[in-house]
Amino acid sequence: MKAFIFDLDGVLVDTAHYHFLAWSEICVSLAIPFSKEDNEKLKGIDRRNSLKILLKLGDIKLDETQFDYWLIKKNEIYTEMIDKLNRNDLFIGVIPLFEELKKRNIKIGLGSASKNAKMILKKLDIVNYFDAIVDGNMTTLSKPDPQVFLLNADKLGVQVEKCAVFEDSEAGIDAAITANMKAIAIGNDPSIKHADLVFENINSVDLNKVLSLYDN
Repeated sequence: MKAFIFDLDGVLVDTAHYHFLAWSEICVSLAIPFSKEDNEKLKGIDRRNSLKILLKLGDIKLDETQFDYWLIKKNEIYTEMIDKLNRNDLFIGVIPLFEELKKRNIKIGLGSASKNAKMILKKLDIVNYFDAIVDGNMTTLSKPDPQVFLLNADKLGVQVEKCAVFEDSEAGIDAAITANMKAIAIGNDPSIKHADLVFENINSVDLNKVLSLYDN
């Protein structure tokens, strides 16, 4: 086993809450009913496809100019909210896990749909831990398509069979499985129980259990 690839939102840091708040503002402006349950449908989905889902939810049609306006508006709201992020916002357990992976010479990749991923990593002061970063600026296909993880493997120079993906969304877990990588779920969402392993949070990850997947 050569590489661990991590999603960002909901796995390493709780930026998902800010996405919900930002989309909530957009939905209020467009008179679209939007709940936390609706927000679950957006987990692991890029911004453009998230807006498409919401417009369908509200039975609203926009022309290309209007569509792009709301994409930009959502990002403006979101980036303003996360402007004060720092390392203290990381989930407990991230740094110890990364340090242990470095000791074991296991490469670390980031596979995120977020176009703000690099900015967030800089604010969290963890950019230097990553051997490869693939975000929404580098992909054309959204999860559950495996593109983001396949690009990671290519950048890391690691065979897909020797990569493990850490995800908190059904779309992300499905993408990892399609990529022929081990799928490690983070969280309690019933939709991710089909992963190879499930841990409540990043702090509860049992590294030996993950590595043992490659012994079978």
